[in-house]
Amino acid sequence: MDEQNRNLLLAFALSLLVLVAWMWMFPPPEPTPQDAADIAELPVAAGGEAQTMAQAEQVEIDEDLPRIEIDTPRLTGSINLRGGRIDDLSLKDYRETVDPGASIVQLLKPEEQNEAFYALYGWRPGRDMSWDEVPGANTPWELVEGNRLAPGMPVTLAWTNVSGLRFTQRFEIDENYMFSVTQGVENTGDATARMAPYGLISRHGEPSDLENFFISHEGFIEVADGRLNEDKYRAVRDFRVSERENTNARITEVAENGWLGISDKYWMAMLIPQPGQAFTAVSRYIPARDVYQARADLPTLTVGPGESDQVQTMLFAGAKEWTVIRNYERERGIDRFIDAIDWGWFFFLTKPIFATLYFINGIIGNMGWSIVTLTLLIKAVLLPLAWKSYVSMAKMKELQPDMLAIKERAGDDKQKMQQEMMKLYKEKKVNPAAGCLPILLQIPIFFSLYKVIFVTLELRHAPWFGVFNDLSAPDPTSIMNLFGLLPWAAPHPDSILSLVFIGILPILLGVSMWLQMKLNPTPTEPIQQAVMTWMPWIFMFMLGWFASGLVLYWIANNVITFTQQYTIMAMNGSRPDLLGNIGVKKKKKT
Repeated sequence: MDEQNRNLLLAFALSLLVLVAWMWMFPPPEPTPQDAADIAELPVAAGGEAQTMAQAEQVEIDEDLPRIEIDTPRLTGSINLRGGRIDDLSLKDYRETVDPGASIVQLLKPEEQNEAFYALYGWRPGRDMSWDEVPGANTPWELVEGNRLAPGMPVTLAWTNVSGLRFTQRFEIDENYMFSVTQGVENTGDATARMAPYGLISRHGEPSDLENFFISHEGFIEVADGRLNEDKYRAVRDFRVSERENTNARITEVAENGWLGISDKYWMAMLIPQPGQAFTAVSRYIPARDVYQARADLPTLTVGPGESDQVQTMLFAGAKEWTVIRNYERERGIDRFIDAIDWGWFFFLTKPIFATLYFINGIIGNMGWSIVTLTLLIKAVLLPLAWKSYVSMAKMKELQPDMLAIKERAGDDKQKMQQEMMKLYKEKKVNPAAGCLPILLQIPIFFSLYKVIFVTLELRHAPWFGVFNDLSAPDPTSIMNLFGLLPWAAPHPDSILSLVFIGILPILLGVSMWLQMKLNPTPTEPIQQAVMTWMPWIFMFMLGWFASGLVLYWIANNVITFTQQYTIMAMNGSRPDLLGNIGVKKKKKT
């Protein structure tokens, strides 16, 4: 055996020894016993197979049951007595498009419609019960209190099984988007019963308007004891098959605080147990039905004869408004509820940037000018760093003739050229990297503002002026409509024409970027020169389909940067000729 194979076997043996020692010192926890109401312990059905929740949901009834109206200042819809489903819910304050006659946004849809999306509440049976003895997805509930769900006007549903268990569901709602659901059970029979309540959000298939863009999360959200999990639909489809759920699922045990649900870009439906309540969070996909489900399983209740018990949870179904969600987090103690908004990797920047933008907009009342004002504020904060950077650029621009001379003397000898360049920098006390720091700092700030403009509801359909009536949408102007003067739309962002017939904002972006580039030292390498020459115009066409609010920010940033840089460079003896990029050097008076 050669030395290489011997060393390989020795490494393998040592690794195995370490693994065995670790398992002996830190053994895995013993598996906890299955809950009495767990699916794995359900009784065997008539067909000889254990009935699952998914199978129970497919059982349909022929009765055409009435609906209970939902009417609040911000919501309209109804509750279906079949299953007690909240499956018809629209948002009064939001429309599908900026057209005043556009229909309002419908968030929840009944099962018989395309892209069904709904919430319901039920119970899981204990080992001595069957699914027929507990209410579920198709239970025919009876209305026993109220006739319309509105703030201060609750409704209560009831259903009694053959064993004398009377189940109730009491729905309440506030002025915004929060439902309070109380699930109760009263045992009027003569035997002790064990069962566990659950809340369920079900979506049939992926939504047709799913963007599948990396910058925005759409899909499942879960907070479990302070930990945030976000899974896109394709990730949930790839969950491994759970024996308990008998389908693709992830099961998370939550000890104290948590919530879960399904989120769109601007809207969401979330199940929220009471703070301090332990529960099991289940995110799953049922391939046979193409159904995505988020479920909150609460602990088992044991109810003896003559006894009753109940549990209360919350359901958020509405718009992802920053102030509303923040207030729910603070007032109701919902842990990390503000993170239902997709703040992204740079959350430590996106959160304060949005809060500042929201505050400015509250004063100005126009989101477009608020973005410009925010840009001024950011540039003011970065001015001390920018000052050093622009002074360095001014000195670099003065050294350009010397740098060109060094290049001519060195010819193809790259090493000699670098050595002489470094010597020149040292003699003139110039740091060529000093100009990069503000740019590096600006990259995460730019990305964070892009994130804010792209994902926050407050920018959706936010007008600026004239034809710019939606800062979350691309520039509506184009040469094809004479930049908004003619009464027809610009090419759709998905059209190839949109890459050519760009709007006024991308053009202003290209010009402002070109002017800013002219203030920077010209690279000595031909390839770098070509890149710097073409970059403004490439960006001009690339960003033509970006949100106009983001392009507005970039234009404002370029104009302010140009003004700062030109002024500082002039104060330090370099007044550039923008048309030829030839530095007209003016020595400072000493």
